[in-house]
Amino acid sequence: MIKIIHNLDRYYSFIDGFYEDVSFSDPHLNDMKEKNEDISEWIVRPDHYCFVVESNGKTVGLFVFIIYEDEKYMEMLAGLSKDEGAVEEMLRYIDENYRGYHADFVFNPEWLILKKGLEKRGTHFDTEQQRMVYTHKQLNIDTDGIVPYSEKYKNQYIEIHEKDLYWVAEKTIEAKNRFNIFLAVENDNVIGYTDVTNCFRENEPYSLYVKPEYRRKGTGTKLLYKALETNEPKEMMLFVDIDNIPAIKLYESLGFIKKENANTQTANLEI
Repeated sequence: MIKIIHNLDRYYSFIDGFYEDVSFSDPHLNDMKEKNEDISEWIVRPDHYCFVVESNGKTVGLFVFIIYEDEKYMEMLAGLSKDEGAVEEMLRYIDENYRGYHADFVFNPEWLILKKGLEKRGTHFDTEQQRMVYTHKQLNIDTDGIVPYSEKYKNQYIEIHEKDLYWVAEKTIEAKNRFNIFLAVENDNVIGYTDVTNCFRENEPYSLYVKPEYRRKGTGTKLLYKALETNEPKEMMLFVDIDNIPAIKLYESLGFIKKENANTQTANLEI
């Protein structure tokens, strides 16, 4: 049986059983615990839903999704279950109730029972990502040519922005309370950008792009460092493909370090 809940008081003992288990722990939940935050802060927000799976009166699964009905989009923010049947029941519930939606599952890549259930549905899996956290390393990096977004550069920004994302350029521009946008400009031409969250205790570069002909010239470093400067004194984290060695080295040079047992993988499912 699946039910939607709005209070976690009965479920904390179930949730606590997942923090130390590498194969089943949820990276986002672990991160919240480190920052003394609570999953209950999620489930009271608009468009956030907490589903509990029960079997014979016992809790066997708990899943938190953000669901945008108008856009037919949903994303799993946290998933907790060691029971293959519970995971399958949750996926069947999604199949039956969210037909026509695009669903993103962000999860611990060691959580093999979820991966198995998604594979059965022909899901696309992105490359596993390494979580890295910023150490507030003091650097002296020139950020000339890096400017905040302005309407003057709107068309150029939209033209080069990644299109295969939920937060496309137009949405990002409108979300001023969520994102800072920085542009790399040369001779009045936009040659790169980064979109960085600004509303969390620990923010994240959501998207970073430099035109191919301007790469390997330090533009990406300048964009990221400007984002880090502006974000102080808040924390900063990011995810990077585990096989993207050049990017990992770049982030390490800026003061990021790898976070152990915090990797994620994203699965994209058309329901």
